[in-house]
Amino acid sequence: MKKKYDIIIIGTGAGGGTLAYALKDSKLNVLILERGDYLPQEEQNWSAEATFKENRYKTKEKWYDHEGKEFSPGVNYYVGGNTKVYGAVMFRLRQEDFKELEHEGGRISPAWPISYEDLEPYYNQAEELYHVHGNLGEDPTEPPHSKPFPFPAIPHEPVLEKLSDSLKKQGLNPSHLPMAIDLREEGRCIRCKTCDGFPCKVHAKGDADVCCIMPALKSPNVEIMTSAYARRILTDESGNLATGVEVEKDGKIFIVEADTIVAACGAVNSAALLLRSANDKHPNGLANQSDMVGRNYMMHINSGLVAIHPKKNPTMFQKTLTVNDFYFGTPDFPYPMGNLQMLGKLQGVMMKDAKPYIPTSILNGVANRSVDWFVMSEDLPDPEHRVTLDEKGNIVVNWKSNNVGAHKRLINEAKQMMKKAGYPIVAAQPMGGIGVNSHQCGTIRFGKDPSTSVLDPYCRAHTVPNLYVVDASFFPSSAAVNPALTIAAQALRVGEHLIKEKTSLSVGNKVYQ
Repeated sequence: MKKKYDIIIIGTGAGGGTLAYALKDSKLNVLILERGDYLPQEEQNWSAEATFKENRYKTKEKWYDHEGKEFSPGVNYYVGGNTKVYGAVMFRLRQEDFKELEHEGGRISPAWPISYEDLEPYYNQAEELYHVHGNLGEDPTEPPHSKPFPFPAIPHEPVLEKLSDSLKKQGLNPSHLPMAIDLREEGRCIRCKTCDGFPCKVHAKGDADVCCIMPALKSPNVEIMTSAYARRILTDESGNLATGVEVEKDGKIFIVEADTIVAACGAVNSAALLLRSANDKHPNGLANQSDMVGRNYMMHINSGLVAIHPKKNPTMFQKTLTVNDFYFGTPDFPYPMGNLQMLGKLQGVMMKDAKPYIPTSILNGVANRSVDWFVMSEDLPDPEHRVTLDEKGNIVVNWKSNNVGAHKRLINEAKQMMKKAGYPIVAAQPMGGIGVNSHQCGTIRFGKDPSTSVLDPYCRAHTVPNLYVVDASFFPSSAAVNPALTIAAQALRVGEHLIKEKTSLSVGNKVYQ
């Protein structure tokens, strides 16, 4: 007899992985579908050549821009999703990010249908789950915490300690970067230079595979199917309820059934999945009566800023410092600018794409003397920035940077800050572009009005009430901090909601309202 599950989760990143963890102790039978396989622990995990030059772990598939030009997306199909190679920075959104914010030029970052207070208890849980290290009382933009960080902040190495002291003398508030790594007593982290963009060879990074999927699979109620591509979500004849997922694995196509379906494939792929799932009752895509599926695609506006000092920088683990003094603007520019945070220590080959004609030996010399910043500004929602499918079913992304003026101001503030700190050469390089989409969000936004959103505040589709989307697709705005912790916190909130509603998960037991 073919097995029917209570819940199918499609995707294993910060959303799907955390939700699986949240459900592991319930009595619900859960199947996880992961498009990829397990990322191998191997020497190449820590090789800049393999990871950045050869793109060993990046998907080989192609997406297309609005002009039909193909590009290589920055996505990784493995158990754990993009968290296998993310930088492990886990900020909470600022309290104000949940409210409507005016940006330069009168553009608006919209309010969320939930408040910071609604999510705050789940932020606590997510920080503990992902081993987040931090320190309260340093960052003036840090929202209220009902609990302290579960683990102490990672100490600065000497060069960054000196830089932090210099920034304080400038009247700024440098603070410790909230990092999800295993630096607990007898933890696995060795504080190497390969957290940003690299897989962790020793599983010390707080990723969704290590922190969520592995413990979830210890439960007899949770199963995983890897190398399983979700072709589309199926519904009953009425179109009112999802019934299962059409899966392709090892060249075979088959259907797995469940009472509840959760898409957590990433903002682009979840939107594409709903669009591929069009049927007679949902001709424009599943749950797309509002025509909002795929719209308001956002990803942060990012630059790398390299500050060079004549003396060498021997720092290994550089990701310990952040500055948010410009997050909501300055007296002479009263609009949000964004976040400054340390990059993982650059190596010469990592700069080769940006500077292809400069010999690697010279780039290594620069990297040996640099302090490296990630400059991040909010990407504002635009309904014409969207994900669609072409006639062949290929993913098409229509997007270009906006809010560029604020980002340029933030870069200028960062340059002045570093020159005052004694770094005579400071240069910035864009790290954006349509293919750099690790912070993708917004394509299936949640809200209270079904005419302007796809999901309700618990990430349940307005028009298909046993369909949920739990990844950054639900974001109404992108804010200007890393999204992973907010995705995880909402996944925990949704998981709690699903467990409370478990008596209604069986379609035969209750009619959905």
